[in-house]
Amino acid sequence: MAHAIRFHETGGPDVLRWEEVTVGEPGPGEVRIRHAAVGLNFADTYFRTGLYPAPLPSGLGVEASGVIEAVGDGVTHVAEGDRVTYTGSPLGAYSTARVMPAESLIKLPEEISCETAAAMTMRGLTSAYLLRRIHPLKSGDTVLLHAAAGGVGLIFSQWAKLLGITVIGTVSTEEKAEIARAHGCDHIVYYRRENVAERVRELTDGKGVPVVFDSIGKDTIAGSMASLQRRGLLVCFGTSSGVPPLDAMQLVMHGSLFVTRPALADYIAEPAERDALAGELFGHVASGRIKIEINQRYDLKDAPQAHRDLEAGRTTGSSVFTL
Repeated sequence: MAHAIRFHETGGPDVLRWEEVTVGEPGPGEVRIRHAAVGLNFADTYFRTGLYPAPLPSGLGVEASGVIEAVGDGVTHVAEGDRVTYTGSPLGAYSTARVMPAESLIKLPEEISCETAAAMTMRGLTSAYLLRRIHPLKSGDTVLLHAAAGGVGLIFSQWAKLLGITVIGTVSTEEKAEIARAHGCDHIVYYRRENVAERVRELTDGKGVPVVFDSIGKDTIAGSMASLQRRGLLVCFGTSSGVPPLDAMQLVMHGSLFVTRPALADYIAEPAERDALAGELFGHVASGRIKIEINQRYDLKDAPQAHRDLEAGRTTGSSVFTL
């Protein structure tokens, strides 16, 4: 028998239940994996609240790492005993073990622990596609990054530094500012008490930035658009404060802006591209060029408290569930 966090109705953190579950044998194209660590991501709350619909009752979580215990027919790229990590559907990562499709699994190099992998696979691959696929950024460019002390923010800023890109990062507190600076963020803006666009213009000699990476949404979109150069790109890759309304005329008024709402799934859907991005990420982490710090650890059965902390903004960087 195994255990999993499941929910039978949408709502607040208290709908999450610690349940005993049966894990069977893998079928064709599947594996059974014994988890060593599970990632905690803000997107998990979207499924729990119903913002992202899921058939009920449902498991939760899309990121974990562990060891393959059994392999079904037709699986060739991984084998029993392999250490692997993954991010993506189907839901169910909040579990001690599970049967799942093998196609999304990524082998771990020896230098990266399962706990580190669970803390960085989604965040690291998100940083990878934001920096390497969304826009042709080059050394000397300056960008605005919201939530610079978050899990993506800390990896993004370190990677940007390797590429010669200057990062203006927004945070909510002095504590988070210190963390962001320590991970390569060049300039800090306190988005709750400062005018973000005015500070960005000051820092860029009035020009603004070519790209804004916004994972907050409703609370920040106006400042994001006002921070962009003419024909700049607004990358809305998250909505922690809610889904913002988008008036196309505002894009015109701010200089013929472009907007994209990307999803990681569409940048790792092709195995070759996923492996290329993962290879870059793993190379930087294994060499120490990018450091993954786990700032919060929870027992899996304490998922409700983890979600409360996450939604209240009490977490920084990466969080994991330990097993």
